[in-house]
Amino acid sequence: MLDALRARIRDVVDFPKPGIVFKDITPLLGDPHTFNLMINLLADRYIGVHVDRIVGVEARGFIIGAALAYKLNCGFVPVRKSGKLPAQTLQAEYELEYGTDKLEVHYDALIPGAQIVLVDDLIATGGTIAAVINLLHRLQCDIVEIACLIELSFLHGRQRLEGYKVFSLLQY
Repeated sequence: MLDALRARIRDVVDFPKPGIVFKDITPLLGDPHTFNLMINLLADRYIGVHVDRIVGVEARGFIIGAALAYKLNCGFVPVRKSGKLPAQTLQAEYELEYGTDKLEVHYDALIPGAQIVLVDDLIATGGTIAAVINLLHRLQCDIVEIACLIELSFLHGRQRLEGYKVFSLLQY
């Protein structure tokens, strides 16, 4: 089953800059069999687990997270780049290779004690997920698990997320 997912992930060399091999999941998303398989494999993990909300990180985390929330019959909360949400937000800054960026969540999107599964397409260095964890802690939410399709193990992002349960379907 995992081989079917892996076969639909395309490597794009030197994107977005020289030396990077980008894991492009658009072929997987475009194929109904592998898209359904991915969502079902993730959803099966949380059957019988209390989850109030799926929190998805812009942008591909929205696709996976929204479908997973639908499958689990729970709510979905987007975490967006700065300036994209219309109501009052909380912000967290995170480091990029050349500077910093900010992520935001609506201040009223979650209630204290909410049980959250945090979803993104990929964990690399863990910096983006660490910024979202900061937001979720400030909103006093409980993180059930961090889930992703792909983990780039050689970048050791899981170490940055120590103390949290991290699940990835595929590791590179």
